[in-house]
Amino acid sequence: MVFEIVAPTIKKIYYIKVNDMLSYLLVKRICKIVIEEADHDIAWKILGSAITTAVNSGAHELIEECILTYPGIIWYDVGGFYLFLAAIKQRQERVYNLVYQMSGHKVYAATQLDDEDNENALHLAAKLAPPHRLDVVTGAALQMQRELQWFQEVEKLVEPSYKQALNKNGKTPRMLFTDAHKDLLKEGREWIKNTASSCTVVAALIVTMAFAAAFTVPGGNQDDGKPLFVNRKTFLLFVVSDAVALFSSSTSVMMFLGILTSGFAETDFLNALPKRLTIGLLSLFMSIAATMIAFSSVLALVLQGKVTWIAAPLVIATSIPVYLFGVLEFPLLVELVNSTYGRSVFHKQNARRLH
Repeated sequence: MVFEIVAPTIKKIYYIKVNDMLSYLLVKRICKIVIEEADHDIAWKILGSAITTAVNSGAHELIEECILTYPGIIWYDVGGFYLFLAAIKQRQERVYNLVYQMSGHKVYAATQLDDEDNENALHLAAKLAPPHRLDVVTGAALQMQRELQWFQEVEKLVEPSYKQALNKNGKTPRMLFTDAHKDLLKEGREWIKNTASSCTVVAALIVTMAFAAAFTVPGGNQDDGKPLFVNRKTFLLFVVSDAVALFSSSTSVMMFLGILTSGFAETDFLNALPKRLTIGLLSLFMSIAATMIAFSSVLALVLQGKVTWIAAPLVIATSIPVYLFGVLEFPLLVELVNSTYGRSVFHKQNARRLH
């Protein structure tokens, strides 16, 4: 049964790897044929057209092979921009990282100005990304975070004077960023508010239940006030899980309230709001899991030695809410952790002999 589930996935990965290798060999062969023609115009036209398409689709391997075959192609005009600037405009981080390692081209391209609009590289980073590149992350809040990460990355690269440079409309890069992203900022505020509001309701309910359960212990109390099942290990599990549920749900409520009372400034979407949402979702997941464990332990205490045949199915059924929450919210949680705490999208890649 397990092999029937795993085998198709392994087979699919295998075919993807084979197709990647065949594509690489085909590109390498085409580049070799183009160079063997020993005609600058042909090489410039064919390879230039190839890297233009590659920049738009983010195929950095194709760009790397073209540059290795014909280094001069790095200066090809891609839609009015050099390769480095085109990568910024198209928000292709892998192409950006690849060209970033070629220091000479990076420095020269970053100092160029667009004669028509009098804009530098930071102005390009301040403009809104193409729709298909915005959709690589979930939700307007994470999209805003990705745009801020791009602007911050390019800001480190350009000369200090470029940060206050004015384009033909008299706008600095920061002013242009604010103007271009005002609609996305509004959508981000609504998205994160709605998410926090919904989760706050669930977390508050768990706080109420966990607090009430602490004073209504299963089985009642003895004459001296001690719980009836105090000496059983299952009761200890109930106490611990109920305490975890109470503390984690309280933490979750505090994080979501921190989001709802935030000023929602542009810079808040870079770190502050994603961190609060990440901690809030993690705490909420822990509280749901702990609540289900507490409920299972109560069932085990109450039904022990009575209706044993129904206890096991009920305990197993309590894992369903935890599973559903994981399936529905785990992808978002992974994106939040990767984009906020994970490795930056701007990192050194394994490029072959590119300097």
